[in-house]
Amino acid sequence: MTRRDILTAVPTSFLADGRLDLEGSRAIFRYVAESGNEGAFVLGTTGEFPAVDDAEFAELVEAALADLAHAMRVVVHVGATSAFEAVRRVQIARRLGAREFAAVTPYYLPSSEAGLFAYFAAISEAVGDGQLYVYAYPARTGNPVSPELLARLAELPNVVGIKASELSLEQIAAYRAAVPADFVIYTGADRDLVAAGEVGAQGVVSGVSSVLPKPFRALAAAADSGDADAIARAQAAVDDVVSVIGGDMPRMKAAYRAMGVADGRCRMALDEPDAAALAEIDRVIATHR
Repeated sequence: MTRRDILTAVPTSFLADGRLDLEGSRAIFRYVAESGNEGAFVLGTTGEFPAVDDAEFAELVEAALADLAHAMRVVVHVGATSAFEAVRRVQIARRLGAREFAAVTPYYLPSSEAGLFAYFAAISEAVGDGQLYVYAYPARTGNPVSPELLARLAELPNVVGIKASELSLEQIAAYRAAVPADFVIYTGADRDLVAAGEVGAQGVVSGVSSVLPKPFRALAAAADSGDADAIARAQAAVDDVVSVIGGDMPRMKAAYRAMGVADGRCRMALDEPDAAALAEIDRVIATHR
């Protein structure tokens, strides 16, 4: 059977004045733990990692492991602008018990492929006997991971996979051709669980599934069944939810408020949904929860 992991990219909850809402974040973790998904991806883009300091990072990792690890894998994102900062976060998370990690490429300043390899090699050494996923998001970081570089990174002993965000199916296929068969490729495109699987991905890291996991579970089950009509219906449901919530953290948090999960806001400079968007969020919750 084709592997179709769904890893939930989990938002971080903040109070209206910007302070960390640890209890709200834990409420989201507990909600995600009941999703039936295979894993949680914490403190990534959806978790607003650039706006979280080391002390908050430690609090959130400790809470995530306490509230999620009994139900699913927990992948802790540690990527930063430098290897020094990323290694420090690996060390914090390892002390707390984390064993699966992901690291986005360095960002803001351009890096050569040699510089990117050195960055991931340093993080790999810090991860030790854990597992590390490369996180390629060139639309946000400005630093792409070529298939040739990925093939080199796959030779590091604990680099086991990649999360590829805002990359085309053709680019995912190129990654698949460059790495061993057991190297894991996750797409960051919420709606592409099936489509990316057809070109060699083993699953999706989805922020939207943190809010409404049911359509994603149904799509995975339909794909496993091979029933074309069931796949089409399930894909339409996923597309509906993604079109309304997408990779928009304020909309995710508005949905949590509507469902009574957590009353959090974003810390980063993101626009809150307007009345029309809130009405659509209410609609998809009523339809797909």
